[in-house]
Amino acid sequence: MMTKKQFLIGVFDYIVITIGVILFVMAWQSFLLPNNMIDGGLTGASALLAMVTGISVDIWYFGINVLLLVLAWFILGQGFGLKTIYAIVLSTALFRILGSESMRCLWSVEGEVLYVGDGILVPIIGGLLEAVGLALIIMRGGSTGGTDILALIVNKFWPISVGRFYLFADFIVITLLIFVPGHCFTDVVYGYITMGICAYVLDLILLGKDSTVQVHIFSNRQKEIGDYICHRMERGVTALKAQGWYTGEERDVLLVLIRKTELPELTKAIKDIDAKAFVSVVPANNVFGEGFDEMKTGLTKKKKK
Repeated sequence: MMTKKQFLIGVFDYIVITIGVILFVMAWQSFLLPNNMIDGGLTGASALLAMVTGISVDIWYFGINVLLLVLAWFILGQGFGLKTIYAIVLSTALFRILGSESMRCLWSVEGEVLYVGDGILVPIIGGLLEAVGLALIIMRGGSTGGTDILALIVNKFWPISVGRFYLFADFIVITLLIFVPGHCFTDVVYGYITMGICAYVLDLILLGKDSTVQVHIFSNRQKEIGDYICHRMERGVTALKAQGWYTGEERDVLLVLIRKTELPELTKAIKDIDAKAFVSVVPANNVFGEGFDEMKTGLTKKKKK
């Protein structure tokens, strides 16, 4: 029996996914496609096929996604599949609606309210809208299908970020645009710009809160700082033996791994305890273990008896 709280969370998920789908489709139908630009992924592939065959983008988009939904259903879970079906159906409908001449007022073309005079701004705006839309959808357990499904499946078993997977898949699709009649290398470059912005912003939104930093702390009040980190922040601290080259003095250097979101609290505490402390902060990628990410080593093949 579904509780009231679970029901409200489910409703909230679908509201957020709806907003994400609207932004995602607007990135394509309002900015990219009216200016003969594309991004990568299944939507980009659908746009390429539409240019070559004359069959509309929404038909290619929906048809290919139907074939991929089975994969998402079994590997990523039933809840993911239902939300993905919703996102795909809504995306398909919006592609058809926003792509009609009656909705030309929402296209970024000359004479309309969303027209952008500087051509280089079109892929930038398109990439930003697409990334924010996709991030909202993915954060609530959904997907617009295509490479979204493949990216999340890969990320489920291997430590490859969603944005990085998009980068490789999108590069191939966008490069194929140069072989479509009526297009030139400039269109491909615009596609690369959209791809880069979308991948970067998507990673920033999805992984920014989970990114980790490695902090080295040099202080004469290591014990107080170490106790604060252990007891107040509930993070582990390692004391490294070090020796000053000039003075020959031996001291402990504290090594801490924390989330980026915890860094402001740590730096404030260090400043309050020892304003003269020396602190070094560097990004730390792929941190596995208790309190951080689960180690993903790939699928294990079953041994034959």
